[in-house]
Amino acid sequence: MPLQFGIDVLLQSTPNWKTKSIAFLTNDAATTSMGEKSRKALLDQGFNIVKLFSPEHGIYTKGADGAKMNNEIDVITGLPVISLYGEKFAPTERELEEIDLLLFDIPDVGVRFYTYLWSMTYWLEAAAKYNKQIIILDRPNPLGGHLKMTEGPMMNNHLTSFIGRYSIPLKHQCTLGELALYFNVKENIQANLEVVACKNWHRAQLFYDWNKPWVPTSPALQHIEACILYPGLCLFEATNVSVGRGSKLSFEWIGANWFNLPAITMIWQTILIEDIKIEPLKLSIPMDAITCAIQGIRIKVIDPYHFNAVLNGLLLLKIIKDIHPKDFEWRPYPTNANPTGKNHLSLLLGIENAESLFDLPLKDWLAIMMQSLKVTHWENEMMPYLLYE
Repeated sequence: MPLQFGIDVLLQSTPNWKTKSIAFLTNDAATTSMGEKSRKALLDQGFNIVKLFSPEHGIYTKGADGAKMNNEIDVITGLPVISLYGEKFAPTERELEEIDLLLFDIPDVGVRFYTYLWSMTYWLEAAAKYNKQIIILDRPNPLGGHLKMTEGPMMNNHLTSFIGRYSIPLKHQCTLGELALYFNVKENIQANLEVVACKNWHRAQLFYDWNKPWVPTSPALQHIEACILYPGLCLFEATNVSVGRGSKLSFEWIGANWFNLPAITMIWQTILIEDIKIEPLKLSIPMDAITCAIQGIRIKVIDPYHFNAVLNGLLLLKIIKDIHPKDFEWRPYPTNANPTGKNHLSLLLGIENAESLFDLPLKDWLAIMMQSLKVTHWENEMMPYLLYE
C-alpha cells in the first residue's frame, strides 16, 4: 500500500471545520504524496485558509540558516504570510483574533535542534493560550521510527533555546504528531489537539522505503544522504570546519584547508570502517562573498538503517580536534534566535560546557559520551503517544 501523509488523509475527508477560518503554518517542503504544495491542495478543495505563517527558512524554504525572515505575500496563493522566525516565534493574539483553527503541516528531519519542531510547539501553545482548535498533519520521520535507534544526549533544562525548548533526545525517532501529543501532556499545554496520522507507514521504514522523491526541507539538506548525516555533522557548526553550506554536498562533506587528510582517513577508517566510507574531495564553497576551494572529505553511510549518526559525528569531531590542536577552533554561530552565537555546541548537544569535554583524553571522553548517548527510558516514555507500529 502506498504511503499517505497526513495531508493526503485530510484531503480525502470533509471535516466539520473545513469552512472555518484557518491559519496555516507551513512551507514549500509540505506537499501531498503527489508533490503538490499542501496549501494549494487545501485551497483547491475548498478549505478556508485565510492566513499563512512560516517557520525558519520562510514559506519557500530558501532562507539562509538562522537568517531573519520577513512577512510577505505568498505568490502561490496570494495569502499574507506572517513569519515566525523574524521578530517573534509565536503568533500574537491580534493575528489570531478572527481565526477559528490552527493547522500545521511541515516536514521534520528527526533531530532536536531542527527548528521546525519548536515552531510547532509555539503553535501548539498559541492554540491553548487563545482557545483555538489545532490540527497537526503528520508526516513520517525520514530517519525512521525505530526507537532502539534513538540517540541522546537528553537536553539539560538549563540550556533551553530555539534549538531545544524541551528535554528530548537529540535524535528522537518520533514524528511531529507524536511529539505534539507528548508535549501537550508532559508540558501541560492542554491544547484542543488533533493529529491526522499518516497511513501505511511503519516505524522500521526510513525515507528510502517511501518511494517518494526527496523534497529539501531547507537549503542545506538537499538530499536524504545529508539528512542521515545531519544529526552528527551539524555539531561542526560550532567550529571553524566547513560543512559545505552553499555547495551541492552540504552535510555530506566537511573540510578545512588545514586538514591532515591522510591522518584523518587512516584513523577514521580504522575506527568506523563498518559504518562509513570517506573519500578526499575538494569543494568550492561560497565564503564572505567569494568562492573558495577547500579540501575535505565526503562521507557516505554504509547502512542507514543502523547508523548511529550522533556517535559518528562526535567521534569525527574529537578526532579532527585532536589531530589539529593548533588549527582547530570553537566558534560562535550567530542566528536570528541566538544573535551572539555563543555556547552553540552546548545548545546543540544539550550538555553544559560541552567544549571542555573535548579536552579530555579519548578514553575518558568516550566513556562520558557513550553514557550520554544512551536514552533507554525514551521508548517507555513515548509509548502512550505513538501512532505507528
